[in-house]
Amino acid sequence: LTMGGTLAFYTYTTYMQKYLVNTVGMSISDSTTISAATLFLFMCLQPLVGALSDKVGRRPILIAFGILGTLFTVPILTTLHTIQSWWGAFFLIMAALIIVSGYTSINAVVKAELFPTEIRALGVGLPYALTVSIFGGTAEYIALWFKSIGMETGYYWYVTACIAVSLVVYVTMKDTRKHSRITTN
Repeated sequence: LTMGGTLAFYTYTTYMQKYLVNTVGMSISDSTTISAATLFLFMCLQPLVGALSDKVGRRPILIAFGILGTLFTVPILTTLHTIQSWWGAFFLIMAALIIVSGYTSINAVVKAELFPTEIRALGVGLPYALTVSIFGGTAEYIALWFKSIGMETGYYWYVTACIAVSLVVYVTMKDTRKHSRITTN
């Protein structure tokens, strides 16, 4: 549930500034400005996508993230690798963050809906902490390792594979709209 979204989030937020400098060849100043601008808009998207999930359900939003993330991670990162303009980089990263919003805006409530109150903190907290540590915490290290061995595109496929695994979970999980445990005591 968490693996693909967390890895995508860390890729397009934490690692992106280094990627723009080391791979794309942008200045630190431009990289920082692009990152700040995209993160500000990304922040503004969260309640909007969350509200959309209240109308259409959280599972369809997660599935949309899974499909779009699986289909577009490699093309976005590959195109970003060759982009030369500030605006081009901004729009590609923003497109990626719009996709990632399908996970980030609702992941906490989806996890809360999966567990009854007596085990909710443990059921949500432990798997989340482990997954974020393993996949989010190592994102930059793995990306830089792929770059160091001359196979940077391997990282693009790694992110894509993790999102695809999460997509399988989203497709096979119960719809929390009908099976929510958020109100059970």
